[in-house]
Amino acid sequence: MFPGSRSVSRRLFKLTCQTAHINKNCHYSLRTSFSIFSFPFSSLRYLYTPLQPHSLLQSCFSSLLSSPHPYLKAPRWFSQSVSMELKAVLEVLENLAPLSLAETWDNVGLLVEPSKPRPVKTILLTNDLTSAVMDEAEEMGCDLIISYHPPLFRPIKRLLQKDWKQRLAVRAVEAGIAVFSPHTSWDSAKDGLNDWLVGGLGNGQVSVLSQALCSAPQRHRLEFTAGSTEEVNHILKLLKETENSDAFQYTMLRNEDGGQQVILTCPSSALTPVVQIVLGNASVSQSLCITQIQQPPVLGCGQGRHTVLDEPLSLAVAVQKMKTHLGLPHLRLAIGEQRTLDSVVTTVAVCAGSGASVLQGVKADLYITGEMSHHEVLDAVAKGTSVILSDHSNSERGFLTVFKERLTACLPENVTIVISQKDRDPLEVV
Repeated sequence: MFPGSRSVSRRLFKLTCQTAHINKNCHYSLRTSFSIFSFPFSSLRYLYTPLQPHSLLQSCFSSLLSSPHPYLKAPRWFSQSVSMELKAVLEVLENLAPLSLAETWDNVGLLVEPSKPRPVKTILLTNDLTSAVMDEAEEMGCDLIISYHPPLFRPIKRLLQKDWKQRLAVRAVEAGIAVFSPHTSWDSAKDGLNDWLVGGLGNGQVSVLSQALCSAPQRHRLEFTAGSTEEVNHILKLLKETENSDAFQYTMLRNEDGGQQVILTCPSSALTPVVQIVLGNASVSQSLCITQIQQPPVLGCGQGRHTVLDEPLSLAVAVQKMKTHLGLPHLRLAIGEQRTLDSVVTTVAVCAGSGASVLQGVKADLYITGEMSHHEVLDAVAKGTSVILSDHSNSERGFLTVFKERLTACLPENVTIVISQKDRDPLEVV
């Protein structure tokens, strides 16, 4: 018996004994229990699907190996023997920061997939995928590159050597290296990039500037009144014959006139046929009212952060703290009107990268972001808000160290995770 196998057997026996209970009552995949970020269950893409006993045990093995909990950490001899397929790594990345949190304009997720699947043994983390970073990936025999910024953003019709991003895509395919980009899903996630950025000035009451909404399919609510139960039953019979009728929900209430008030919700994709059926009844169509159901917010998730510091500090101290937090010798500073380096900073608004659109109109003593245009800085200064700029990727790169620790806790020990040594902001002070 291998060292530690007895304790593993006990844990597997306990997990196996709970199979029937979990299969009956679970509403989400076991893997979601081990997410590093905290999300409402409604924000996760993993919805419950009945598990076969063998797949449940496989899920138990995966959870056992990937859990950061010390009592569920598999022995080193056990984890080293497990190969990690790309699909399994992608599931871990999804749990850490669901791609549904990304902005609609963004291009996130798996961007390059090798034609020949192979175990993922080495992962390279980078803020930007450049030629130097690709050289680094090829030299180390990398299997997966996680590039914060998507190297492929706009649609392309051809892959040619004259375009540097297309060259990188071709090199990745030729080397059999998968490329994944999280981008704004990391920005939005609770305890993600923007929470890390705002934490550089200390603890405070943090709120989201641009709230993320649940990614569930959009739904509509229809209300109408029928003169009799027979009319309602006729309409419901026709609705059941439409596509996706299983997703319909309705309630009926008897009104004071003896009629039947019906409240029906349906997916937006089914709205047209539903309306056509209701309008087919002349008496009912006159009372029809349609409203779009607002998606619920995903608490703690969204773009940008605002904080009210527990311990206010001077602008000069804030600058020094951010230099340390970002690991930079220099920052650019614009001091707000009627403010000095000794002015007290109590409220701060941050947005990683190019944050002007998110920070615009936000009341705060200090803005922190990567870049803003000349006129956007002037607007902030005129309102008495000071601005710290670090250059775009410098406001993001430091989070790679944090993410490496979180990803390491979720993968077997035989998977090596490396932060690129070649990745850097293209701008430097000279």
